Amino acid sequence: MREHDLEVVLSEHWGEGLVAVQEGATLSEHIRLESVHEGILVTAEVDGVATGECGRCLRDIELPVEVEIQELFAYPGSEASDFEVHDDHVDLEPLVRDAVVLALPFQPVCQPDCPGLDPETGERLATIPARHPHETTDPRWSALASLSSDSELGTDTSSDHVAAADTEER
Repeated sequence: MREHDLEVVLSEHWGEGLVAVQEGATLSEHIRLESVHEGILVTAEVDGVATGECGRCLRDIELPVEVEIQELFAYPGSEASDFEVHDDHVDLEPLVRDAVVLALPFQPVCQPDCPGLDPETGERLATIPARHPHETTDPRWSALASLSSDSELGTDTSSDHVAAADTEER
């Protein structure tokens, strides 16, 4: 068994979308390599920082990335394996890259209750004072809106007739 603590500087960015681990970022890796009958068992803990934008308010954010990995690198042989030992060495980069990228959030947020952006002004709702949203009516519904306001203003006696019928039956 061997254990290694490594600081790896990325030569390319890992991830796509709103958040990624950028080129030049450092990943801290604690790696444990164990010889087993079938090959080499790799156990690793990887820590780093991903940067990007909040999915709601588009503010710049940094998110910690913590990944635990355990994978068997099999000796070359008759059985097919995703990861194999080559000349007594194992290539951890694809394994670590896949685990880190899969750990990145699909819709990252700056805080769990981020209110996002105002749909009308585009301002961040977290920075503007509390305000009451005003109703906007689609102009295509204006004819129906006038009918609705007339029925509210007029006398609707259907409920009065039902109440009167109830009292007569008793």
